[in-house]
Amino acid sequence: MKLRKLIFLLIPILLCGLILYFFLVPNVSRLKKENPKKTAFMEYREREWKKEGKNYRIQQKWVPLSQISPFLIKAVLIAEDDKFWSHEGFDYEAIQKAIEKDIKTKKFKFGGSTISQQLAKNLYLSPTKNPFRKFREALITWRMEKVLTKKRILELYLNVVEWGDKGIFGIETASQYYYGKSASALTPEESVRLSTVLPNPRKYSPVGDSKYVTNRANLIYSIMIKRGIVIPGYEEIIDERKDDTILEPVRPERYLEKNMSPKNVL
Repeated sequence: MKLRKLIFLLIPILLCGLILYFFLVPNVSRLKKENPKKTAFMEYREREWKKEGKNYRIQQKWVPLSQISPFLIKAVLIAEDDKFWSHEGFDYEAIQKAIEKDIKTKKFKFGGSTISQQLAKNLYLSPTKNPFRKFREALITWRMEKVLTKKRILELYLNVVEWGDKGIFGIETASQYYYGKSASALTPEESVRLSTVLPNPRKYSPVGDSKYVTNRANLIYSIMIKRGIVIPGYEEIIDERKDDTILEPVRPERYLEKNMSPKNVL
């Protein structure tokens, strides 16, 4: 008798949960093959521009992942989500640190977002920071990680993320706007500078003289060299070895072989 009552109580709860889930989580399965034409974040920007009287428009050109410079892909992963290939949508260590920082500063910024979480926000939500939005973001992120491949998530992200102050969205448009070239032709230096501005692309420019951009770009570039993603120039090798007692020549291919590892291959 008690079991029957428990079942009768659980059924409505489960039904409500399912209804709530389908209401909060959009159909992400279509993203397997379909490229989104306009995201919720783009629509948010358009409303913002209209309110401010700015005559901006969305600028975006879609490119497949295969036509994006590997240097740019690596730089963005290092800058935004270095555990992207290994996590299932959430970097719990980063989330914990963000929460501890929020508690310490008494400001709730909800940092520590992965690329998957950022994609969920860009596609379906607004930049408004509140617990309900973060809850819905988590549900969508979980669903995307179950339905889409990692490469597809990365491809979507690089094509829809905001990259500039005047409606610059996606890496192809950003590459053309800042450097006058296709995303496939980006150099390591250009790639790291583009990656540094993603946290706040309306405040920073990859081609500016910002101290923040320069310092962060140098850091990411040094990581790429250490991982064997970038072959260092002669001057960089000499700087690394200036304290050695014997300065024998170092060939770039030997340096690359020494620092390359399977996890650095896309």
